[in-house]
Amino acid sequence: MSFQEEFIFWRLANYFISEHEYRIIQLSKSQKELWLEKMENKEAQVIRILLYNLDWSNWMQRDIRLTLANGESIRKQLHKRSLDVLNIYVTAYPPVDDYEDYIGQPLLHPKGEKTRMTSLICDRQNQVNAIEKVINGSVPIIWKEEYEVHDIEAEKQAALVSARKKVLSEKALFENGKPRFTYLFIAVQIIMFLLMETAGGSTDPSVLIQFGAKSNLFILEGEWWRLFTPIFLHIGILHLLMNTLALYYLGLMVERLFGNGRFLFIYLFAGFFGSLASLLFSQNISAGASGAIFGCFGALLYFGTAYPKLFFRTMGMNILVIIAINLAFGFSMSGIDNAGHIGGLMGGFLAASMVHLPKQKRTVVQISTFLASAALIFGLFQYSYLNKGKLIDEQSALVLVQVYVEKEEYDKAYAFLQEYENPNTSTVNILFLLSYIEIKTNRMDEAKEHLHQVISMDTNYHEAFYNLSLIYLNESNYNQAKEYAKEALALQPRNKDYNQLIQKINELESAALES
Repeated sequence: MSFQEEFIFWRLANYFISEHEYRIIQLSKSQKELWLEKMENKEAQVIRILLYNLDWSNWMQRDIRLTLANGESIRKQLHKRSLDVLNIYVTAYPPVDDYEDYIGQPLLHPKGEKTRMTSLICDRQNQVNAIEKVINGSVPIIWKEEYEVHDIEAEKQAALVSARKKVLSEKALFENGKPRFTYLFIAVQIIMFLLMETAGGSTDPSVLIQFGAKSNLFILEGEWWRLFTPIFLHIGILHLLMNTLALYYLGLMVERLFGNGRFLFIYLFAGFFGSLASLLFSQNISAGASGAIFGCFGALLYFGTAYPKLFFRTMGMNILVIIAINLAFGFSMSGIDNAGHIGGLMGGFLAASMVHLPKQKRTVVQISTFLASAALIFGLFQYSYLNKGKLIDEQSALVLVQVYVEKEEYDKAYAFLQEYENPNTSTVNILFLLSYIEIKTNRMDEAKEHLHQVISMDTNYHEAFYNLSLIYLNESNYNQAKEYAKEALALQPRNKDYNQLIQKINELESAALES
């Protein structure tokens, strides 16, 4: 083996590493066998280069079978459906006996035929011609009669330094910050859970509201801080444990990837965006870090757009599968705020796009994303204000109105119910409460209209019959008053107020006739 073959070996290594961005899988101790990989390459995802004097073809046959088996092992380790291997022998001369049947033609692994390998010989006669045909490219080599040791060493160092630089540059992407906020958020959500448990239980709606859970009603009444506080609250110990575990793994990864300040912005913005999506698409009270955690997924997806090759080589498919499973689980199970999850995913992607990665800039993309996000948030806020009635659940609306009524703030109660009331969807409880406030504010015609709607929707709503009777009595319409009072009494025969009302109507009617 002369210096020429050794030089060719390292020249090929340097060519594939430096110009085609292959990565070193393994270099033997003797430094005469090199395995490279580049999963994005369609023609040859794995290349094996061997520096060896091929004397007899039977040795080469055994080596080809062994190399093909190694290729199959690599395919399984990488979970690839198929794998193409290029096997290159660098030798002074080809085997002395017949060998052509094993060279130049793809060979399939017998188990499943998922690994395919093409073997080539690079010798002094053919040089790199066969390789150039397979890779559809030119391997630049300055041919000499003799190569010196320093020629080989220079080519070798160029290949190894280039490979090391790639490894270090990729490693540096994942080391942009020592995690701090991840641990802080974990501590905060555990402390908040303990405080809620001591205050009455984290599953108690009143406790959740007290501590800042997402409530459409209170948000639309001006408590916009509730779009952030749910990030740190959890409903039940299982909810806390699952989100804490997810935050620990995802948070650490994203914080190392984007750095502390960027991670803080991504996490809070994603949580906010998840709460905003939940406000628009779910009327239920909700809490949890799920939206912010999905935002971490969104940030990783953005990383995938910036470094698609590295993303899919390291974690891409795993991330996509986990997101798909979580979203499918959310759609198939009741009680899961999938709107918050999807909103958080979008928010994390947008936030990551705004801040980008450390020490890098995409000024146009960052500014465009910021402006688009601001416009989107403004539009969603406007929509929420214009559609209050659709975004608030009936129970929350009734609770708020009852509070206004107890404080005798009838104008506030009436203004709120007018926004909430919808002729097509309003329930009897909302309409009845609206009529009650209209009576208190001397809007008798509107009250009568709403009470008639109530009894047409629910013929057993005795309170509506009673109030209608009172209105007609106030108008001295004794026949109508008596009719509705009797309807109320028929539904509630033991109600003393209804009996007394009928007696009063009879007395007033008699007095009117006598006069």
